[in-house]
Amino acid sequence: MRYIIITLFALFSISMIAQKKPLQFNADGKFKIIQFTDVHYQKENPESAVAIKLINEVLDAEQPDLVVFTGDVIYAKPVKDGLDDVFNPVIDRLIPWAYVFGNHDDEHGMSRQELMDFVVQKPYCLAQAGDKSLKGIGNYILEVKGLDDKTMSVLYFFDSGAYTPIKGLGTYDWLSFNQIEWYNKESAAYTKENGGNPLPALAFFHIPLAEYARMKAEKYDQLIGSKDETECNGKLNTGMFAAMREAGDVMGTFAGHDHDNDYIGDYYNIYLAYGRFSGGNTEYNNLGKNGCRVIELQEGQRTFSTYIRLLGGEKLYPVTYPDTFAKKAE
Repeated sequence: MRYIIITLFALFSISMIAQKKPLQFNADGKFKIIQFTDVHYQKENPESAVAIKLINEVLDAEQPDLVVFTGDVIYAKPVKDGLDDVFNPVIDRLIPWAYVFGNHDDEHGMSRQELMDFVVQKPYCLAQAGDKSLKGIGNYILEVKGLDDKTMSVLYFFDSGAYTPIKGLGTYDWLSFNQIEWYNKESAAYTKENGGNPLPALAFFHIPLAEYARMKAEKYDQLIGSKDETECNGKLNTGMFAAMREAGDVMGTFAGHDHDNDYIGDYYNIYLAYGRFSGGNTEYNNLGKNGCRVIELQEGQRTFSTYIRLLGGEKLYPVTYPDTFAKKAE
């Protein structure tokens, strides 16, 4: 009996190590990310079946190295069972995954901390509660290693909050000063370690930055994708975009929240992008088919490619950083 217990413990330990293995570029120097956003899953609602169909279809077709859920995953009780329905297709395929909260995830009987405590125990989950001194739950960083185990790219994840903390200032929240200070410190450390050269980086959160609306107002005709909804960003601009632009590492940011937007554009050399509404008709969606955003990094290069993939396999709006919008500006 003792030997059986030891063997089972050893197998469990090996399994846990495998689940937490570093993210890494493949032998071709590529790293693929799938962004699902606004699944708005309701377990007892048959309208949510299309979201699970999308997730299964995309994972099989794209074979990603990482899956990112950018908020509003769950939209009804039972919360744990619903989250399992959404995350299990990823777990069953042994794919690492990350999660940041939207404004609706913690409205169904579980707090952000309770949700995070639940998901971090799941196989292949790389989400983290993050520094408790920061605003929100789920501010963390994932590194993507090269084949020589050197960090080659950085992925930033932020809890963008939910609703305005100040009465009379709009509806939705904004990133706080301490989140920006944390980003500045971490970004500067990576740059220093890399000999003064910023590492190629991406950032993921739910509520768009104020610069999304400014970009659309200034460059409406240059944006690629659907831009059918007024941006529901927080009314206060606390400076995260400025911090990223000054640091020089972030090439693109990826948000959700606004279901009728899936556009991407270039704003002062940072691509501001939405994912594609990934849920069923449990919430508004006027774009038609649900879908996701596919993002692919290239090892050792300040570049990425991205497109929208719809249920059924159609691919829309292919874009490459920095070439696509540089050519449009010529």
